[in-house]
Amino acid sequence: MKYTYIFLMLIVLSCQEEPKQIEHVTISEENIEASITAIKEVMSAQEIAWNNHDLEGFMDGYWQDNNLKFYGSNGLTKGWKNTLANYKKGYPTKAESGTLRFVINDISKIENGNYWVMGEYHLTRPIGNANGVFMIIFKNIDGQWKIVADMSC
Repeated sequence: MKYTYIFLMLIVLSCQEEPKQIEHVTISEENIEASITAIKEVMSAQEIAWNNHDLEGFMDGYWQDNNLKFYGSNGLTKGWKNTLANYKKGYPTKAESGTLRFVINDISKIENGNYWVMGEYHLTRPIGNANGVFMIIFKNIDGQWKIVADMSC
């Protein structure tokens, strides 16, 4: 009986699939650093455009597509044009847009070569300052880093 049990266990174990090997894709630190640098450059250009009250220039950092998603205090907005319209409505003059400064707290690579950026925004304005936090997702589209999703509050 004892040998029968051992024999059955060997059969059961031999019928199981072998564990699959997990392939690890190694991305060089240089590629990651180059991506992070490029993302920071996009955000720096956004600050400059915003501070010149150039909302279209600010939106150059976003994916110009109907699938862009922006989630803020007014709920979910889909699409580049709708997001720009919201910015124009909320910040119609330089007094409302003020001076923007980003504080980047983390940039991390996520799946498929996308990155998320977590940080803070600070608006200094004559009508009263506004501060908040954001989490944005960048994707490299046709060789350019673009924001494909933004959650700011």
